[in-house]
Amino acid sequence: MGFLDKLFGKQTKEEKVMTTEKLNIGIILGSTRQGRNSPQVGEWVKGIADKRGDANYEIVDIADFNLPFLGTTDGSEGGPWNEKLANLDGFVFIVQEYNHSITGALKNALDFARENWYNKAAGIVSYGSTGGARAAEHLRGICAELKIADVRTHPTLSLFTDFENMSVFKPADLHLDNVNAMLGEVVQWATALKTVR
Repeated sequence: MGFLDKLFGKQTKEEKVMTTEKLNIGIILGSTRQGRNSPQVGEWVKGIADKRGDANYEIVDIADFNLPFLGTTDGSEGGPWNEKLANLDGFVFIVQEYNHSITGALKNALDFARENWYNKAAGIVSYGSTGGARAAEHLRGICAELKIADVRTHPTLSLFTDFENMSVFKPADLHLDNVNAMLGEVVQWATALKTVR
């Protein structure tokens, strides 16, 4: 197929099959500590996502993979983590702000893989005292290095107004539109990037 055919929307049979298959999007919980809030936020995002029907969404909890700190072992423990990432077309990172950045556990999980992040799309849902915005901005720089195309729409949740006692998640209704917009962008970009992998 030539460049002009692609530009004007003509597709081969293979491309038509690829665009009709549902994408697999992992909702990655970015914290591993006891008492963390990320499972509540992740389940909320998944509930919204599942109603859309535009992709297969699943929670991916980095705590389940028991990754050691990169460089402290031979790295073989990263096999299941890399296999999981290889089967995903895109991501939604659930990010909490720790000292103006992402958690050490999330950074370690990002570093434990390389090519399995490449040419995929990601959205970010963050929370913290300032909505987790500073952590999200740090994550965007890491995404760029890992060839992850992070989308613009970014739902930010406040520990003060979206959590009761900073621990029970009660999101304001106004976030629903942002989450849906972010998910739409992730699916669009992940669909486009699948053609270059």
